[in-house]
Amino acid sequence: MLRNDTGRLIVYASHISASKQRLQSVRLATEKMAHQLKLDFEIIPQQRRCPQIYVYYEHGKEEPIPLYCDEGKTGNLQEIATQLRNMMYVLSFHPRHSALAQLRNSIMKLS
Repeated sequence: MLRNDTGRLIVYASHISASKQRLQSVRLATEKMAHQLKLDFEIIPQQRRCPQIYVYYEHGKEEPIPLYCDEGKTGNLQEIATQLRNMMYVLSFHPRHSALAQLRNSIMKLS
């Protein structure tokens, strides 16, 4: 159940192919952003073997929107957080994502 109506951030990763260090970096950056924006956060393990880790934004019954892909590389927390913030900021201008528009100022304060 969602805490509010602004959505949630979801990390998709295969337990088989994602290294613990890569997954931890993406998880920490995503979880921190979700906490700061008061969004829900979830990690969903993928059954298929996939070398990349993905982060999606989901709101209600809408199709989840990809925000980040680690491309199989280890990134640092700051780089990951910056990419997530930038994508969420851009999405906040799309008319279908009015919930993010309400968070636009909070998103920019994360920089």
